[in-house]
Amino acid sequence: MKITLAHGSGGLSTGELIDEIFASRFSNPVLDKMEDSAVIPGAGTIAMTTDSFVVDPVVFPGGDIGRLAVCGTVNDLLMRCARPKYLTCGFILEEGVDSELLAEVVTSMADTAKEAGVIIVAGDTKVIEGNGGFYINTAGVGFVDDGVSCESANCKDGDVIIVSGNLGDHHAAILSNRMHIENNIASDVAPLNDMVFNMINDGVNIHALRDITRGGLGTILNELADASGTQMDIYEEKLPIDKEVEGFCKILGLDPMYMGNEGKLALVVPAEDADRALNIIRNSKYGESAAVIGNVVSGSGVVMHTKLGGRRGIGVLVGEGLPRIC
Repeated sequence: MKITLAHGSGGLSTGELIDEIFASRFSNPVLDKMEDSAVIPGAGTIAMTTDSFVVDPVVFPGGDIGRLAVCGTVNDLLMRCARPKYLTCGFILEEGVDSELLAEVVTSMADTAKEAGVIIVAGDTKVIEGNGGFYINTAGVGFVDDGVSCESANCKDGDVIIVSGNLGDHHAAILSNRMHIENNIASDVAPLNDMVFNMINDGVNIHALRDITRGGLGTILNELADASGTQMDIYEEKLPIDKEVEGFCKILGLDPMYMGNEGKLALVVPAEDADRALNIIRNSKYGESAAVIGNVVSGSGVVMHTKLGGRRGIGVLVGEGLPRIC
């Protein structure tokens, strides 16, 4: 079956599309009511986020747009130390989409939602003219525990900076696919619930969390520095980078500091909690390559201490970077 404009009409074809592709895979007691909006239990403090996903190609080594949509939304909630609970999803389908491909992506999305411990409680589908592509928009809601505060302004002089794993995997996987370069690089797209919950449940004093997506580590460290009025000192030799990704970057002249991930975070904690946090992350799902990469000091901006013994100022990403990476 090919998607046609009739599938976006709101009539019989729309109902068939929803029943055959979405309803059977996203089934849960809330969504099964098929109301115009979902009425769900709330909490005193909630976190909300929204995102849109336009990645090209929609299926790539290590993942697809459906898994990416769930992980991107869930991870945004986690970066405020919220416990993700509910998602909505809107699909914008171009005429000509293959229903088998769409079903594959929706299945992946449902499986990832289950892994991340969230339920998809509402959705929408629109069909437009086009060439067989599609896009996903999401919204997410999570609950924040009393007394928990994770925000960029919390970074303090003396804090330690940790990253949860290798840099640049998603960016390198997407670019390799587009350039038809054969290698073993796969996207790291993953929900980071396990490592974040494990730290919260163990009482780690998390000052700030950021997921390392578009703009890369260099950009998000600048955002943390600006928000907190501090300087981020990092050490090039401590940055975790997969050997194959490192080689790929050298061939193409890419800088891993500005390459996106979809399953990595940067964490800022007090020095006394650093070893415990690092050990928790390394023993959590998707955190085996975590590393301490530097410290927060007085000053401003981001400074890298290079392998050659020099100092390099790290600014934010300038220009477009790799388009349609997420």
